[in-house]
Amino acid sequence: MPINIIFQGRVYKDWVNITPAEAYELLLKDPESFKTSAINPDDCFEAYRQASQKTKNIFFITVSIQLSGVYNVAITARERARTELPGVDIEVLDSHTATAAQGFVVLAAARAAEEGKSLAEVVKVAEEMREKVRCLVVLDTMRHVYRSGRVPKAAAQAGSLLNIRPIFKVSGAVHFIGVARSREGGIKRILRGMHDKVGLKPVHVAVMHVYAPEEVEKLRERVASEFDCAELWITEFSPVIGYACGTGALGLAFYPED
Repeated sequence: MPINIIFQGRVYKDWVNITPAEAYELLLKDPESFKTSAINPDDCFEAYRQASQKTKNIFFITVSIQLSGVYNVAITARERARTELPGVDIEVLDSHTATAAQGFVVLAAARAAEEGKSLAEVVKVAEEMREKVRCLVVLDTMRHVYRSGRVPKAAAQAGSLLNIRPIFKVSGAVHFIGVARSREGGIKRILRGMHDKVGLKPVHVAVMHVYAPEEVEKLRERVASEFDCAELWITEFSPVIGYACGTGALGLAFYPED
């Protein structure tokens, strides 16, 4: 279910009719005209209805309820579906995270479903992955974090002038865990954080970026050299998140093998 991106009066569907790179180009062109809006229950119900034509078991894994209203929208649409789509079983799970960390929860569920597990078993697999996956992010600037509503604009601008690179983890909500004085310092901090969590275990990793393809490739190479990667890929932050992070942000979503 794509979040809506609104730019100069035109509505785009995130990852559907606009790529992250295209969205960031719009953001850089005119930041004040770049807005986002959540999905609505009607759109969500329509997605349920279309899915019900192919299956009687639907599993919707949402971004953390502390970051978006999508979970509540999904529950509202499910109540309608119970009346209008009889015989369809819909489960909704709050992933407690976002970005590719949420993606790992989704992938775990999809793989379980592909193996023929029941809906209840698939939900259990997703819940177990939700407890394992982690997400660390370093911003290249504080200039735009006020858009999240969690940092006053004046404080964000002051932090930008001081060249402070804030570091966050996503666990339910977005939690501030420190600052670095340089991009390199921030990268070292999130790599150290991943080392602390996974040790020598094989690890599944998504390296993420906001409009920083060269920097993210360098980070991917460092991850490949420092860790035993069972899975390693690059992805872009959704523009909905990049809107508050600002271009140049880098992140790691990961979980160790048992």
